[in-house]
Amino acid sequence: MALIDNGVYVHGRRVETLHNLDDTSRTLGALGGIAWIGLYRPSTQEVESVAREFDLHPLAVEDALSGHQRSKVERYGDTLFAVLRPARYRDEDESIEFGELHLFIGPDFVVTIRHAESPNLAAVRRRMEANPELLAMGPEAVLYAILDEVVDEYEPIVAGLENAIDEIEDQLFGDSDDDALSRRIYELSREVINFQRAVHPLAGMLQWLRRGSDKYRIDEELQRSLRDVLDHVIRVQEKVDSFRAILENALTVQSALVARRQSEAGLAQNDEIKKISSWAAIIFAPTLVGTVYGMNFEGMPELQWTFGYPLAIGAMAAFAVGLYGVFKYKRWL
Repeated sequence: MALIDNGVYVHGRRVETLHNLDDTSRTLGALGGIAWIGLYRPSTQEVESVAREFDLHPLAVEDALSGHQRSKVERYGDTLFAVLRPARYRDEDESIEFGELHLFIGPDFVVTIRHAESPNLAAVRRRMEANPELLAMGPEAVLYAILDEVVDEYEPIVAGLENAIDEIEDQLFGDSDDDALSRRIYELSREVINFQRAVHPLAGMLQWLRRGSDKYRIDEELQRSLRDVLDHVIRVQEKVDSFRAILENALTVQSALVARRQSEAGLAQNDEIKKISSWAAIIFAPTLVGTVYGMNFEGMPELQWTFGYPLAIGAMAAFAVGLYGVFKYKRWL
C-alpha cells in the first residue's frame, strides 16, 4: 500500500492515525475535523479507492492517474485539484530533477499523491502539527503549507543556477574549450526553460486562490500567508527570467567570440601563406636563372662571354632584391 500517513485532526490536533482508507469517512463522521492522507506513487487501484472514499471528480482522478501534468489548480464543486511541480538541483551535472505532486483539497480532507522524493511532506506535516492554530484553519492551511514548502525548495535551485551562470561568465573571456562551453550554456538554458514552466503557473494559481478567499471564507491570516508565498514566487520567477536572458546573451557572446577567433586564425594563416609564397618567389627567380645557365649547352652564346658569369649572378641578385622590395611594400613580409 502506498499509504504513507493517514491522520485525522480535530481543532488542529491529531486524534486518530488510520492504517487504511476505508475507515476514514466513518472516523470523520464520528469525530469531525479533517483527514490528511499522504500517498506515495500509488497504483491505479489505490487512487480509485481514494476517489470512491471522497467522491472525487472523474476528470481530476483521470489527470492524477495519467500524470505528466503542468502546474495548475482547478475546482470541481467543493473540491480543489492542484498539480505542483516540485524540483531539486543536481549540482554534479547542473540539472534539475522535477517531480509531480497532486493534491485533492475538500471541505474536510486533504489527499496528497507524491510521485518523487521532493517535496518533503513529512516535514510539512510535522511543522503543521507543531502549529495547531494554523492547522485548525482547515484543509486550505495544509494547501498553503505545501505550496510554501514547494516554493522554498526552489531556492537551492536558484542558488545553483546562479553559481553555474557566474562560472560561465568567467569562462566566456578566459581560456576554455569553445565546444564544451557552448554545450554547457545550451544545456543550462534548457534546464532554466523547464524550470520556468514549473514556476510561472504558480503566480496565477496563487492569485486565483486569493480571489476566491472571500467566497470560500478563507481566514484573513491565511490570506496574508498566501500573499507572502505569492511574493516569494514572483521573486523566483523574476530570477529565472533573468537567468534565461543572461544565458541567451552568453550564447550570443560565445558565438561572436568563436567567430572572431576563427577569423583571427584565418587571418594569421593567410599571413603565413603570404610569407611562404613571397620567399618561394624570391628563391625561384635566381633558381630559374641558375637553371637556364647551368644546362651547359655548347650552343649557348653567353658561355664563352667574359661577363656572362658576373651578369648572371647580378641578375639573380637583382631579381631577389627586387621581389623582396615588392613583397615588403605590399606587407607580405
